[in-house]
Amino acid sequence: MAWDAELTALTERIGRSLFARPEPRASFTDLVRGLLADVPRKNSWQLSDHVGHSTANRFEHLLDRAKWDVEALRDQVRDYVVAHLGSPDAVLIADDTQAIKKGNRSVGVARQYCGATGQVENCQVIPMLTYASNAGHTFINRRLYLPESWAGDPGGRAEAGVPEHVAFATRPHLVIEMLEQEVAAGTPFAYLSADAGYGRDPDLRAFCHRAERPIAYVMAAPVDLPVRTPDGGGEPVGHAPDRLLAPGRPLVREHRACGAGTKGIRSYDWASITVAVKDQAPAPGHAHTLLTRRSVANPAEIEFFLAHAIEGTAISELIRIAGLRGKIEEYNEYGKDLLGLTQYQVRKWTPWHRHVTTVMLALAFLTVTRAHLTPSIPAERGQGTDRHPPPTDLRM
Repeated sequence: MAWDAELTALTERIGRSLFARPEPRASFTDLVRGLLADVPRKNSWQLSDHVGHSTANRFEHLLDRAKWDVEALRDQVRDYVVAHLGSPDAVLIADDTQAIKKGNRSVGVARQYCGATGQVENCQVIPMLTYASNAGHTFINRRLYLPESWAGDPGGRAEAGVPEHVAFATRPHLVIEMLEQEVAAGTPFAYLSADAGYGRDPDLRAFCHRAERPIAYVMAAPVDLPVRTPDGGGEPVGHAPDRLLAPGRPLVREHRACGAGTKGIRSYDWASITVAVKDQAPAPGHAHTLLTRRSVANPAEIEFFLAHAIEGTAISELIRIAGLRGKIEEYNEYGKDLLGLTQYQVRKWTPWHRHVTTVMLALAFLTVTRAHLTPSIPAERGQGTDRHPPPTDLRM
């Protein structure tokens, strides 16, 4: 099959750049193929059994003790994604993945909020960037959030192999680090999108407002975001949203269907108004816009978005970006379940990064393969991003 030859060529090319010896190159190729296979749990033992290894030693050695640069692999994933999916109109989507774990020895594990369950769990939190264009979408960068309890524990850090230069950083600051890498690498994109956990962070917003390299964004906003109309009217969103979005104000309104959900067609009424964010001016030539999304089926269901975009940007464009994040989250979950992003049994810093980055390569291959099988069709007005199906299932 053509895709099989393409996979072989991809893993051999990347393997030659990462490994000096043939043995780890062969193990790397086997690992990627195993991740793409129909294996119930994508841990080293089950993957080894699937590819015909008598023990898990080869994969465990590859992920832990072998000498190779996982950041170079991340760069290769980016180059591959941009080469096949890259577009100046693409969107970078910041989102968290959680891995629920038992015990406390796995690096970064702590009792913390878990978005997957909506409650406090013993888990790892993984901020990731997804690259989304008309051709497809896949992970392009990742970080492991290290809670303060870990960052300040010399014994735990040493046992888990956390590098000395790694200090505590909030999740938004980890996203800033990833954005800095993508900007430095010249990754083409037009917008950043994220949920309210990131949209509320003033440092992330300030990073996007820099005059030397402004970043347009549409991020979900908390209800207490301090915004006002440019003439000084209104209150913080959480105190009096109706004052900013009242019928008497000149609003742009749009009704939009965003595809089918579990309860039928998802339809929303959107309204927008230009706003000023307290103590945060937009980048030169840019403006802040507050969007509100109200469910037609349940009018009490309202979500706010803060947009930072070039002055004169069409409201329909901002609505399109706002609607993108939720759908991409669904597809990313499909890819994570299919490829076992969080099904690892590694505990240390280096093996964790090697496993996650290799999964990113496998998902990128699926996404690129699908893009080649089905020509991309730009989303029609009112259809959101539902023309992007989940990754093609090429399991072996």
